[in-house]
This record gives sequence, C-alpha cells and structure tokens, in this order.
Amino acid sequence: MAVGKITYPIIGRLKSLYNGIPSVTVAKNSVINSVEHIGRKWTSPQQRLLLGATAIFMQPGIDARNKNVDEPTKKASVAKTISKIVVGTFTGVIIRHLSIKAVKAMSVPLDAIPQNIKPIVKKFKTLLSSEKLTSSMTDELTHYRNAMGTFISLFIMLFTNFGIDAPWTNKLTNFLMENEKCSNFLDKFVRKRSKVKGGTE
Repeated sequence: MAVGKITYPIIGRLKSLYNGIPSVTVAKNSVINSVEHIGRKWTSPQQRLLLGATAIFMQPGIDARNKNVDEPTKKASVAKTISKIVVGTFTGVIIRHLSIKAVKAMSVPLDAIPQNIKPIVKKFKTLLSSEKLTSSMTDELTHYRNAMGTFISLFIMLFTNFGIDAPWTNKLTNFLMENEKCSNFLDKFVRKRSKVKGGTE
C-alpha cells in the first residue's frame, strides 16, 4: 500500500478534529486584564512556581484515585509524584531566576555603558545586549531579559533533569516512604482519596 494512501486519511481526520474544536472569545475585561497582568508582570520563575503549585494540588489526588492498582502502589505513586513536582519546581525556579539575573548583568543597553569602562568589563556587560534596545525602553528590556533567561534556563535544564532532578527525586521519594510521619500521611491521603467517587471500592 502506498504511503500516500495511508497519510492522507490520517491528515484528513486530524483536520476534522482541529476544525471541530470550538473557538472561544474572551470578552470579560476582568479575565483579559488578569491574563495580561500575569503575562506582563509575572516573571518566568513565578510562572514556573504557579505551575508547580497547580500540579501539587491536583496530580497526587489523581494518582491516589487510580482504581487499577492497590493501595501500596498508589502510595508509592503519590510519593513519586510529589517528589518529582517539588524537585522539578525548585530547580526550575532557581535556574530560571539565576539565568535571568545573569542575562540582566550581561545585557546592559549600549547607551548606558560609560566611555571609560575597561574593554573586558564592557565585553561582559554587553555580551547579550541588543542593539535595538536602549535604557529608556524599560518594558522591552524586561521582556527581552525574561525571554532570553528562560531560553537559557531551558537549555541548562536539559542537563539538570538528569544530574539533579532524577537523583533528588529518588532520594525524596525514599524519604517520604520511609519517614514515619510522612508515610502515615501518605497512607491517610490514599485511603481518603480512594473512598471518593472515581476511586477504588
């Protein structure tokens, strides 16, 4: 069978699914203003912290309601999930914050550089500077630094995911499972969530 005969029906189904997604127009000013405020005022580390808080609020409960596994497995899953969220959020926030700080130090507007500055210092301070941005363009500078810092942090986290997140997630999971108070809390958490609708019997 030709590849095209397989590909076109798949593409057609994907287009149908896409066209079937309802479009939504947000007209309420309070919602628009809130979204705009978060987009403009919240830094990348703050947004990552919000994602982590949302995940820790929802995901462990979902794992605890999994009706396809027994309670010990649920407990281990919840402990693993909590550990991944905590470690991932912590490293994500710290790395993004430090990356943005570093970008800020190396993106001083060219018009703000003193004439008598040492060449090596000027090179460092303007390493990531944009020729299009001046010291008077405060908002644009902030957005540029946040975007550049986030991009750099994402690259760094490709390595920290294996070097920091993975081992510390395992360590925290073991601690939660072995510490008496944490273990008792997980037992109560799983039993309580298992009794609600959608959980086990």
